Amino acid sequence: MATLVALPSPPPTWTPPSDPASSISPLVQRRLIPAGAAYLAHVKRTLNKFTFEQYDKQLEEEQQRLEALNADGLNGEDDLGVGEEVEAPGLLLLDPKEWKKQDHYEVLGLSHLRYKATPEQIKIAHRKKVLKHHPDKKAGASHTTNDDTFFKCIQKANEVLTNAERRRQFDSVDPICLSLEEDDPSASDFKGREGDAALFFNAFAPVFEREARFSKKTPVPMLGENNDSKEQVHAFYDFWYNFDSWRSFEYLDKEVNEGSDNRDDKRYTEKKNKSERARRKKEDIARLRNLVDLTLSLDPRIKRIKQEEKDAREAKKKSKGGMSAAEQKVKAEEEKRKAEEEAKRKEEEDKVARAEAKKAKAAAANAAKKARRQQRTADTGDA
Repeated sequence: MATLVALPSPPPTWTPPSDPASSISPLVQRRLIPAGAAYLAHVKRTLNKFTFEQYDKQLEEEQQRLEALNADGLNGEDDLGVGEEVEAPGLLLLDPKEWKKQDHYEVLGLSHLRYKATPEQIKIAHRKKVLKHHPDKKAGASHTTNDDTFFKCIQKANEVLTNAERRRQFDSVDPICLSLEEDDPSASDFKGREGDAALFFNAFAPVFEREARFSKKTPVPMLGENNDSKEQVHAFYDFWYNFDSWRSFEYLDKEVNEGSDNRDDKRYTEKKNKSERARRKKEDIARLRNLVDLTLSLDPRIKRIKQEEKDAREAKKKSKGGMSAAEQKVKAEEEKRKAEEEAKRKEEEDKVARAEAKKAKAAAANAAKKARRQQRTADTGDA
């Protein structure tokens, strides 16, 4: 049974509210356009003749299918080990302002792949790192490192490696590859072991495989094996002595001072960067040429081919009855003369090369002095 409750009387100070009718907006007729997630859901239910329960079930099944396919946003065999490298403590302390000094492959956990990483693997590794280090995911948690700072490094690494041109620039000066170049084989490594074919191929094969990625022409012949034919060996050296490289050094360019609007300063920086790029390119060409020269001088196949050619000549002489002593002496003198001429020609070429290098060095020094004088003149004028 209901119970009646008596309400208290309003206090003496209470006054009724004013009539709000004067503040109500006039009625306006508006046209509503069907749009949005709710309308799209309605259209799907109508077209497929689904009830609300059937539609919700279909959404749930589709969500499960996508989760199984992506597996936390990842898929396929390429996911094996991608982006899961152990992060060194120093890696999490990187300064995003110094992004040019960071190893983008290491930041994304792709150190074991580097230039061999595919765009799909880069995408997967970036997604993993974002899921792990996104600031919103760890909001409110205590950290020993600044995840927001490292997250910016992750984004910068992804920005560089997903841009084909910028990735090429970074791959040209990849810090790990540069350190490997410093450890390239030298003549001293083979002292006393010049005839060791296994040592030769183990030392030089990875070097040429690493350098091959810079070639504009494909396919690139590799070092091969000890039993390669004369044609294969000659084709290898012919290709590498005429190697056409796309390697560039723009990534090492110095930036114009931030906030500087001085056009002369910008032009000077651009000119200096261009000069440095040309110098590095020239040094890289010389480095590769010296590497090919060293490989040729130590290649056991060359010695084998020369010996086979000598044996063939000897066999041909015997088949023709051989040459007289006078003819052999004339031929020996002719070969000696050719060898001396070749040595002299090479010495002259080396002398010319040294002279040109000296001239280039002097020109660079003069240009630097001239630039400093111009800078001092400009500073004196501004003062």
